[in-house]
Amino acid sequence: REARLPKMLAPCLLRRVVFTVPLVFVVTLLLAEPVTSDQEAGTAIPAESRPCVDCHAFEFMQRALQDLKKTAYNLDTRTQTLLLQVEKRNLCDCVTANLLN
Repeated sequence: REARLPKMLAPCLLRRVVFTVPLVFVVTLLLAEPVTSDQEAGTAIPAESRPCVDCHAFEFMQRALQDLKKTAYNLDTRTQTLLLQVEKRNLCDCVTANLLN
């Protein structure tokens, strides 16, 4: 008889848990205070001192343009270096071929 009691108790407890957990969740949601847009995290910065979104976008685009210019300059310099190496190699090959003849 004592061994049957836990077997019978388990489904009853399971039903209570299945019913109680969602009920507690719903009650918590109903009692919770809604967050308004007036509450901001951290320190409040006055609107006059905050840069506008357009200013941020402009600064971002300026930095991106500077990065592109640096990359283009580096690629141009590298291309010129490679072309000079090819010309030097061709010149050396030409001089070596003329010396052999």
